[in-house]
Amino acid sequence: MKLSIIIPCYNEEHTLKKAVSRIFPVDIGEVTKEIIIIDDGSTDRSVDMIHELENEHPEIIGLVHEINQGKGAALKTGLQAASGDIVLIQDADMEYSPADYPKLLEPILDNRADVVYGSRFKGGEPGRVLFFWHSAGNKFLTLTSNMMTDLNLTDMETGYKVFKREVIEKIEIEEKRFGVEPEMTAKIAKLDPRPRIYEVGISYAGRTYAEGKKIGWKDGFRALYCIMKYK
Repeated sequence: MKLSIIIPCYNEEHTLKKAVSRIFPVDIGEVTKEIIIIDDGSTDRSVDMIHELENEHPEIIGLVHEINQGKGAALKTGLQAASGDIVLIQDADMEYSPADYPKLLEPILDNRADVVYGSRFKGGEPGRVLFFWHSAGNKFLTLTSNMMTDLNLTDMETGYKVFKREVIEKIEIEEKRFGVEPEMTAKIAKLDPRPRIYEVGISYAGRTYAEGKKIGWKDGFRALYCIMKYK
C-alpha cells in the first residue's frame, strides 16, 4: 500500500522544510510514502528548498509552476503525478499536523471509508484560538455546502482531505484557487455510487495573516459561488 502526499506550496520558505520534516517520523505501518511538492510560482526561496529536499530524500518529487495559478491548479498537477493507492492533501504551512495521519488513514485502511475529511471543528483535539469571523465563515460555507450535497460535514473547507485513488481519479478539478475545496466536495458527493465519507477530528494551529495566512474574504465569496456552481 502506497500513500501519495500532495503539498501545494506558494511562498512558504519559512515553514516548508519544517512541515515536511514532520512527515517522516509518522508511523503508518506497512504503508510507504511518496511526497509530491508543487511550487506554484513562489517568489521566495521555496523552489530552492524543494530541490534541496529532493536531493536529500528519494521519496520526494518536486514540481514547479513558473507562474502562480492557485491551490486548485497545484493540486491538479500533483494528482496527475501521484502513483499511490491513497492520496492525502497536506498544506506547506504548519497549521496541520502530520501526527494526525494515522487517524486520517484508519477508516480507509480498515475498508470503512473511501474518503476522509479531517475536521477542525469536531472536538477533542487542540486548536489555536484565532478569528471569529473566519471560523463563522467556514461554518456557513460548510452548512451551505451540506444543503447542496446532502452531507453532514462539520468542516468542508479543511486542508486535510484523503481519498482512495480510484475515487479522486473520477473527478476533474476545474477551480484554480481555493474554490477547489467546495468543488471537490460537490463532485465527490455526486458520484454514483456515492463514496463512503468519514470525518475525524484533527488538531489545528492556524496562522494569522501576519504569519502568512493567504485565504481571504474574496475566496469566501468564490467558495459560495462554487458551492452553487458544482451542486
